[in-house]
Amino acid sequence: MTSDSVSDGVWLVVGLGNPGPTYAGHRHNIGYLVTDELANRLGSKWRAHKSGRADVVEGRLPGARNGHSPGVPGPRVVLARSRTYMNESGGPVNALATFYKVQPDHVIAIHDELDIAFDTMRVKLGGGDNGHNGLKSMRSSLGTGDFHRVRVGIGRPPGRQEVHDFVLSNFSSTERKVLPFVVDTAADAIETLINEGLEKTQQRFNS
Repeated sequence: MTSDSVSDGVWLVVGLGNPGPTYAGHRHNIGYLVTDELANRLGSKWRAHKSGRADVVEGRLPGARNGHSPGVPGPRVVLARSRTYMNESGGPVNALATFYKVQPDHVIAIHDELDIAFDTMRVKLGGGDNGHNGLKSMRSSLGTGDFHRVRVGIGRPPGRQEVHDFVLSNFSSTERKVLPFVVDTAADAIETLINEGLEKTQQRFNS
């Protein structure tokens, strides 16, 4: 199956971030925000997976929203976010992929990206980790980097601010005004990726 084919198989959509209220508004937690939006679209609430290391939402993408006939369910998805810190995300993700029998090319990681300006995004399959500890952990645990990435831009830190401090800080007041639209667009991109394939998604959403 190619990355541009529409599949009825299960997709594992992973929002990368750090758990707990302390980190909730941080730039590093954009993956959590996008999966929250997708959970809202599914009309479901997060629950603890039996593995004990992740929270999940299971469902099907709304048919009418994704180009299917109204009333016809879309592809099955499992939304996931680890209960571990970012740099240990891979273990829980691999456990979920094994449990749901999901191959790497049906895994989508949503993460912050320093090398892309805020309010822009890129979608791709495979590639390097670019210093992102969540991606590095996933690659190590899955044994491959050939999973999809939705790279949501946060830009580089201003002035001499350290990268670590920047990603673990809240979005600015100006950014927070735009953030709901960024999150909504990223969620749309994931639905398009699952239903229409990588090429069409890149054409539509890669800024």
